[in-house]
Amino acid sequence: MDNLFTIDCGEILLREFRKEDVDAIYELTSQSEVYEFLPDWRSTREQRLDWVTNYEIPDNKEFLANIPSIGERWLKLGIILKETDEFIGFCNTGIKDELSEPNREIAYAISKHYRNKGYTTQAVKGLVKYLFENTDVEQLNAVVLPRNIASNKVIERCGFQLSRDVEIENQLHYHYILDKKEWKN
Repeated sequence: MDNLFTIDCGEILLREFRKEDVDAIYELTSQSEVYEFLPDWRSTREQRLDWVTNYEIPDNKEFLANIPSIGERWLKLGIILKETDEFIGFCNTGIKDELSEPNREIAYAISKHYRNKGYTTQAVKGLVKYLFENTDVEQLNAVVLPRNIASNKVIERCGFQLSRDVEIENQLHYHYILDKKEWKN
């Protein structure tokens, strides 16, 4: 894997973004099932190439270089199907400005071709475990639109507890929290 940071999650790997992922990320974020819930990820291919090359890859390197004190840095990882080495989604962590501190969030998306197979749950659990075991993170958040039934199920399966409703960009979201102490138990 070109010595890229990876997390083994069973049937899938989480792996740092690389330039060769641009077309897969572009295709994924062009699916209506993805941009309906993550509209900020929709882009042209040229924008995606710029973002991956000039922001996301360098941000990942900076995040990893500063462990355990990750501060407000972002980590964006591809969900890679081990069997085929195919990029099928992403699972990220970063700061959600609309939440009060501690406001580190987990966010994710998976291709419509790989839904309902447990891959997203494996990815979220893998990233949560990595963050709680290797960084100074004490609490994680997730915000999910109520109508995104599948995403709400993933977050609940991963141990997050519904905290409250929060309005973001004029839309009601469920705000979930997972504390490191609760996760250890």
